[in-house]
Amino acid sequence: MRAVRGHRRGGPEQLVHETAPRPEPGPGDVVVAVRAASITTGELAWDATWTDSFDGSGRDRTPIVPAHEVSGVVVEQGAGVTAPAVGAEVYGLIPFLRDGAAAEYVAVPAGVLAAKPDGLDHPRAAAVPLAALTAWQGLVDQAHLEPGQHVLVHGGAGGVGSFAVQIAAALGATVTATASARDTGFVAGLGARHVIDYAAGRFDDQVADVDVVFDTVGGVTQTRSWSVLRPGGVLVSIVAPPDPGAAEDPATRGVFFVVEPDRDGLDSISELITSGRLSPQIDRVVPLAQTRAAYEALEKEHRRGKVVIHVADGQPTAAVP
Repeated sequence: MRAVRGHRRGGPEQLVHETAPRPEPGPGDVVVAVRAASITTGELAWDATWTDSFDGSGRDRTPIVPAHEVSGVVVEQGAGVTAPAVGAEVYGLIPFLRDGAAAEYVAVPAGVLAAKPDGLDHPRAAAVPLAALTAWQGLVDQAHLEPGQHVLVHGGAGGVGSFAVQIAAALGATVTATASARDTGFVAGLGARHVIDYAAGRFDDQVADVDVVFDTVGGVTQTRSWSVLRPGGVLVSIVAPPDPGAAEDPATRGVFFVVEPDRDGLDSISELITSGRLSPQIDRVVPLAQTRAAYEALEKEHRRGKVVIHVADGQPTAAVP
């Protein structure tokens, strides 16, 4: 098969488009013929991308295949798998300690895959799993968001932020978001009632009494976010653990988490998609052979939504009995 692999740890310069062995399904796995994959900022700097541990202390896994968001068609089942069936269109977040989907085929644990939402093509489906699950888990599982609450989303135009704005609005929250001036209309269209140009002034001078801050930026933005929370509010970050010593009220709390594969969460997200309350935002779609350039651009260029890798069209080749 054709795949993009990294043979030495590093950045995009280590990625090579080449011929690689087609994966075999282990017990509990299915092999998916990849139609599209999606890439994430910082992915090539994660220890989990290159080793078999999250802290980098484990075994080197090179050569690795990046891109952990997948949409495609099941072509083979491993031992013990009854669903999803061969021929099923699926999407999901591949566990980070396994090879990703920048390849024509990938072996994935069957339990993390959900049925691709009806009416959603593979490129848009591939833009969903990591980003939407991050937003869902942060708002629902970590912050326990309730209808009528006020949410501040930092980085509302980004891959995760664009989902956080939409999901918070769909769950009945009032949404404020920060974004660049050129993205204010875009973010407002996602459901934000108020969009703050982060370059035009301090956001903490323009918003207050927030129930939930969803932080995709970190640094001084995260630190200043404590001051806008109402007592009992929560600061959820996907960048770094919030410093509780910076909180102005002891009743507020800070949470840092790393997204996990979650089929039930994807099923809930699929319901929002099929009902029209959630729409994947794609910045661009590039062919598999240009994956390296896409990772380079991801670190340097402004974007709205996700960068998606188009892998294949047409009918997949099933496994040979």
